[in-house]
Amino acid sequence: MLVLKRNIFGEMATLAVSVFLAFALASGCDGNRAAEQTDTLVLGAYTVPKEVYQKEIIPAFQRYWKDTTGREVKFEESYVGSGAQARAITAGFEADVAALSLEGDMEKIVKAGLITSRWRERPWGGFITYSVVVIGHRPGNPKNINDWEDLTRPGIEVLYPNPKTSGGAQWFVNAIYGAGLRTTFEKDGTADPSYAADLLKRVQTRVKVMDKSGRESVTTFERGIGDAIVTYENEALLRRKQGKEFPFVIPQATILIENPVAVVDEYAVKHGAVEVAEQFVRFLHTDVAQRAFSHYGFRPADPDLARDLSEDFPSPPLLFDVDYLGGWAEVQDSIYGEQGVWTRISRESAEVK
Repeated sequence: MLVLKRNIFGEMATLAVSVFLAFALASGCDGNRAAEQTDTLVLGAYTVPKEVYQKEIIPAFQRYWKDTTGREVKFEESYVGSGAQARAITAGFEADVAALSLEGDMEKIVKAGLITSRWRERPWGGFITYSVVVIGHRPGNPKNINDWEDLTRPGIEVLYPNPKTSGGAQWFVNAIYGAGLRTTFEKDGTADPSYAADLLKRVQTRVKVMDKSGRESVTTFERGIGDAIVTYENEALLRRKQGKEFPFVIPQATILIENPVAVVDEYAVKHGAVEVAEQFVRFLHTDVAQRAFSHYGFRPADPDLARDLSEDFPSPPLLFDVDYLGGWAEVQDSIYGEQGVWTRISRESAEVK
C-alpha cells in the first residue's frame, strides 16, 4: 500500500475559514515570507531504507538545509517495493527524488522521460549504498542451512518476495541464478546456465510465500513462517540493531546489490524543487549520510569508508555483480522476459499447483 505523507486541504468549517482569513489579512506580507522560507521535497523510495531515512538522514539534511539556506525543508515520503515505486512514479506519483533498489527500476523512469539528467554520471555510478544477498535461518540453524543448495532439500520452506513487485526479489533471483553460474565456473572453468536454471527451479519449488516487498517478506518470516528467507544483508543487520535475533549466512557465491538514487527532473522542475532535490542527492554522498546508512546495515558506496568498515562487511569469496549476468538490460530479458528463466520456472510452478 502506498504510504504517502501529504498535507491536503479538505473542507473546512466556516468558522475555521473565517479565523484563517482574518489571520492572513492581519499577517500581510509576513505570512508570505514565512511560506517562502519552507521548501518541500517529495521522496519516493523503496521500503527497506525507511528507518535510516526517517531517523537519521532526513533530520540531518533538514539541519544542513537550515544552516545553509536559512530555510526549513518539509519531506513528503512514500515507501513501497522498488518495482511498485517505479511504476507509481511513471504513472503520475510526482516524486522529486527516487531512491530505488535497482538500476532497472530507475531506467523505467528514464524511459518514461521523467529523469532527463545522466544520473549514472554522479559519484559512484549513481549508487549510494551496497549490500549482498544472504540467507536468514532460524536460531540455532536447526535445518543446517549454509548455502543455496541447502534451500532445495525436501521439507525446507523458503521465503522471498515477488520479482513482479519487488526490486529486492529480482536481486534475490539474480543471486541464486548467478551463484549457479559462478560456482560452476569456479569448479569447471565454465559457467553452466543449465545448472543455474535448475538451482533456481529447485529453490523456487521450496518457496512458500512470495510477498510484495522485501520488507513484507521479512515480516512474514518474523511471524514464524518458513525455515529460511532470502533477503538483504542490511535487513538482517537492521533486525539485530533493533535487538532481535536474526541469524543469517552469506553464501559463498552471492551478488553485490547496488542501490541508485536520482532527481526526477520533470517533477522537480514542476514543483520548483530542483535546488533542494539536487542538494539532497548530493547530501546522500556525504560522510554523514554514508555513515548513517552503515549504521542500518548498508554497505557504504564511499570506497574510503567501505575500506574502514571492511571487517563489519566481509566479502564472500565468489562475489559477483549484475554485470556478470550481462547487465540489467540482459537480465530483464533473459531472466524476467516473456521467455526468461524465472518467467518459465514461475509459469511451470503455477501449472503444477
